Amino acid sequence: MKYIDPHIHMVSRTTDDYSRMALAGCVAITEPAFWAGFDRSSPRGFEDYYRQLTETEPARAAQYGIHHHCWLCVNPKEAEDIGFAREVMSIIPDFMDRPNVLGIGEIGLNKNSRNELVILEEHLALAKNMNQLVLVHTPHLEDKLKGTRLIMDAIANAGLEPDRVLIDHVEEHTVSEVLDRGFWAGMTLYPETKCTPQRAVDILERYGTERIWMNSAGDWGPSDPLAVPKAQVEMRRRGHTDQMIHRVTWENPKTFLSRSQRFNVEDA
Repeated sequence: MKYIDPHIHMVSRTTDDYSRMALAGCVAITEPAFWAGFDRSSPRGFEDYYRQLTETEPARAAQYGIHHHCWLCVNPKEAEDIGFAREVMSIIPDFMDRPNVLGIGEIGLNKNSRNELVILEEHLALAKNMNQLVLVHTPHLEDKLKGTRLIMDAIANAGLEPDRVLIDHVEEHTVSEVLDRGFWAGMTLYPETKCTPQRAVDILERYGTERIWMNSAGDWGPSDPLAVPKAQVEMRRRGHTDQMIHRVTWENPKTFLSRSQRFNVEDA
């Protein structure tokens, strides 16, 4: 069954992963800008990173028939130094007209600090001014609920429409508030943290399939680029219909992402 992985960091994955994803039915991916596993020493290093997201990765993906799209930002982990982050953000508008760029992301909070919140608000203002979609990173573990609420309030204060914002990494204790406030929700399928495929299907069974998707967020750490098709298998094992599986892993991400005219998988 074909699927979209709407959040995966292919700069950290091998070309073999593209091959396996294509064999499993992956037709399109979106890749948010994120932390490199270390703090970059210069804002100009982001210029090369944005070129990788807008030039190199689309070419790698195309070899396997996968449509590659991306999001640009300063990840929350590198937002504590406001001067550094603002210098990086000054580069972003130069890349926003690239044909595979869908919007601003993954922005959000890491430690819920004051400086992170300042840079989040400036990203939201940039998205508002440039009429861009937004993909949001929410904090981990005990900070997640507080951080998610801070983020949603900041989005409301920025005047962004909630149905143009995807709040990712939701879990059992945050998903209902995200959906109740009109946002899209993303479930990240990790082997140990965030949501396993089994927990994600539990959430679907409790909260339904409206405005929700699943992604692998495959990166440098313990993660699985085939997490979405494995979740499809789990849904089928529990007796869910192909129509429901297709909705969560194809129609929902396609509906949200198609709010950008640059996202197009009609010919896939």
